[in-house]
Amino acid sequence: MRNSRREFLKTSALGLGVAGTTSFAAAESLGAVANFATPEGNQPSSDIAVWLTNSKQRHAAAQPIAWHPAPPPPPDTPPGVEPPPADTVRLIPSNKFQDILGFGGCFSDAACYVINQLQKPARDQLLHDLFHPSELGLSVNRTCVGSADSAAKLYSYDDGELDPDLKRFSIDHDREYILPILKQVREINPDVFYFSSPWSPPGWMKWNKSMLGGSMSRQYLASYAQYFLKFLQAYAAAGVPVQAITTQNEIDTDQHGQMPACTWSQECETEFITDHLGPLFEKTNTPTKIWILDHNFVYWGRVISQLDDPDFRRYANAVAWHAYTGDPSMASKVHAAHPEIEMHYTEGSTDYNDPHYQVDWTKWSTTYTAVLNNWCRSAVAWNMATDEKGKPNIGPYPCGGILIINPHTQEVIRSGQYWALAHYSRAIRRGRRFESQSQIPALSHLAVENPDGQKVLILTNTGAARTVQVIQGLSAATVPLEENSLATLVWE
Repeated sequence: MRNSRREFLKTSALGLGVAGTTSFAAAESLGAVANFATPEGNQPSSDIAVWLTNSKQRHAAAQPIAWHPAPPPPPDTPPGVEPPPADTVRLIPSNKFQDILGFGGCFSDAACYVINQLQKPARDQLLHDLFHPSELGLSVNRTCVGSADSAAKLYSYDDGELDPDLKRFSIDHDREYILPILKQVREINPDVFYFSSPWSPPGWMKWNKSMLGGSMSRQYLASYAQYFLKFLQAYAAAGVPVQAITTQNEIDTDQHGQMPACTWSQECETEFITDHLGPLFEKTNTPTKIWILDHNFVYWGRVISQLDDPDFRRYANAVAWHAYTGDPSMASKVHAAHPEIEMHYTEGSTDYNDPHYQVDWTKWSTTYTAVLNNWCRSAVAWNMATDEKGKPNIGPYPCGGILIINPHTQEVIRSGQYWALAHYSRAIRRGRRFESQSQIPALSHLAVENPDGQKVLILTNTGAARTVQVIQGLSAATVPLEENSLATLVWE
C-alpha cells in the first residue's frame, strides 16, 4: 500500500553493505572468496581526495588523506583466515561486480512545472548544476507516461471515449514545459539515460473506465502496446529518445482510486510483454528496453517466476525496484536465480513537510549503498522538485522532491536527499562496483572503480563520531568521520 511508502525502511531492512557485512551481495555466485592475509594487487598511487557532508558542511572538500603502511596481522594469526580489524573497511578491488549506470530523479509533470517557473537565467543555472558532468552530473532520469500523482492535472495521451486505434493520440500536453526541459538536459549532458513509466493507461482501457485506480482490461493489450510505441516515437521525434520503459509504476496497487494507478496481475503483465509489447518492439526495431515490476522488493518471488519463462525473459531484460516495503537483499535473490538480468532502483520519495527534509542525507545514502550493494545499477529519486507546499499534486500524499522551488521568491532549497545524491553522482562515473568489507556498526560502505581506474569509496556514518581505517592491500588510510555524516573518498 502507498501509505507504507511514506515510512522509510526500518534499520533491519537496509540489506548488505552495513555493519557486520561485506558489500559483495551474492559474491559466492562469482566465486569471490576474500583472503585477508594476501596483499591486494595494485597499491594506491595518490593521496585520497575527500568530500564531507555533516552538520556543518555540505559536500565540502576536505584536506587530502595520505596512505601509510597497513599494520601487519597479529603474529599468531593463521595465514589467510584473519578477519579485518573492528575499525577497518577493507577493499578488494579484484572482486568486481555490476556496472553502475548512474543516479538521478524523476521529471514528473510537477517537477517540470515548478522548474519552469524559475526565471530563465536561474533555470539555466539550476539545470547546469544538476546535470552537467562537471557538476552534480545526474545521468539516469525518469519521465512519466501521462500524469502521475505529482502533476497539475489528470491526463493521458488519449483521453475520452473508446479509441482502440489511437486516432486521438497526442503528446501535446508535454510540449509546453516537459519536453523543453528534457531536451535542454540532454543538451547539457548528451549521455543522459531516460527511462519512462506510466502510472495508468488511458481510462477507457481499464475496467473502471478511469485512470484512478482499477485494473487493465485484457481486450486492449494490443492497443496499449501501440500506445507505448507511439509515445516512444513521438518523444524521439521531439528530440528526446527514451532508452527504457517500465510497464507500470507500482504494479500491485490501485491506491484506493485516489490517484493515477493500475493493478496488473502477473498473468496479465506476462501476456502483455510476451504477446504484445515485446513482439511489437521487435517487429519495429524499437531499441527501447523493457523493465518490469517498478514496485517493492517484497515482490521478488513474482519476478523470479516471470523470468523463469524464457519467452518472457526474451523481451524483459531488467527489474525496477522500490524500497517502500521489503529490503534490498531480496534483489540479490533475483540475481542469484537470474544473474543475467539488470536491476535498477527507480523511486525513493521524501516528504516536503518532513522536519528532517534538509538533513536526512545519511538515511538516503544508506539506502543507495544498500541497493547498489544488492546489484542495482542505478539509484533514482522521485520528484526532481515540488513547490514549498508539495504542489502540483493531484494525489493524497505529501510527496516532496530533491529540491523545493518557491516560484514566488525564486528560492531553491536542497534536501538531504540532494546532498546524498551529490556524494554518489559527482564521484561515480559509470564505473564498476567492487568488494568492500567491514564489521563497523552503523557504517555503510560502497566501493566503485571508475572507467579511468580511479577508485571511489562512500562511507555513511549513522552513529557517533569515529575514526576508521581504510585498507587496500599493504596500504592504509585513517579517515575521521563526524556523527550523522557522509564521506566520499577518491584516489588513483
